[in-house]
Amino acid sequence: MRQTGYSFWETFCNFCVPGWANRLCCFILYGVIGYFLIQLNNTFAIIRMRASVQTSIYFLLISACPSLHVLYAGDLAAAAFLVALFFLFNSYQQARPTGSLFHAFVFIGLGSLLFPQLMLFIPIFWIGAYSFQSLQPKSFFASLVGWSVPYWLLLGHAFYYGQMDLFCQPFRELVTFTPIRFDYQLWELVTLGYLFVLFIVSSVHCLVAGYEDKIRTRSYLHFLILLNFCIFVYIGLQSALSVHLMSFLFIGVSILAGHLFVLTNSRSSNIFFIGAFAGLFILFGFNLWMLL
Repeated sequence: MRQTGYSFWETFCNFCVPGWANRLCCFILYGVIGYFLIQLNNTFAIIRMRASVQTSIYFLLISACPSLHVLYAGDLAAAAFLVALFFLFNSYQQARPTGSLFHAFVFIGLGSLLFPQLMLFIPIFWIGAYSFQSLQPKSFFASLVGWSVPYWLLLGHAFYYGQMDLFCQPFRELVTFTPIRFDYQLWELVTLGYLFVLFIVSSVHCLVAGYEDKIRTRSYLHFLILLNFCIFVYIGLQSALSVHLMSFLFIGVSILAGHLFVLTNSRSSNIFFIGAFAGLFILFGFNLWMLL
């Protein structure tokens, strides 16, 4: 299992020494994320019908990247990230959104224990809450309390056992930035290029044909576009974290692409679908060849 330098992640790695257990946990986690993608769409009707195409796309993207068939810190953080998205979407125009935002940020805090850079998405979630008309003074402070809950528990553990470095480690990792440089493995670069093309086409469709969706659905989709754009920007600034942040990209891109493929039936969209599907097989072959 790949080491990341995070104290909690290294502790977890010590419990998953066998390679088969590592890969088994990885596939189980991907299955859980796929299931929650279905529930996310069924609950909030992002694709206007009870569809599982977003989960199918997610599994296809994962399958096309054999290098990601081992467990990374970003994978577990992505699962917490997805649950946080569920509670954030649930806060849309709630009269009392305090509870929803509290739970959303609790999961951001939990995920950031393993992947501290998840905390950088907190302002994006606040922007989303504002666009959903759920960011009020009470809900804002509830989000801060929710994020801090895992760290209060960590502080109590670290103080009781005299391991304050354990408490400080996530914050040290958060403020540690590698120099900005174009330093990607070739398979990462090709995969990110494929995801970026899929993201751009899906986002343009959401913006151009957004009038066909309800206002609530448009708000969700616009937030996902902003969120994925920020992830791409962060990957561009911190290439060392690209393998972790891909797990976040797969979630957002699969939802946007599912919205595109299910709700379009034109000649151009069908050609793009065939091209994207063929490109996925080419991507799988290339990534597999890079492992040889």
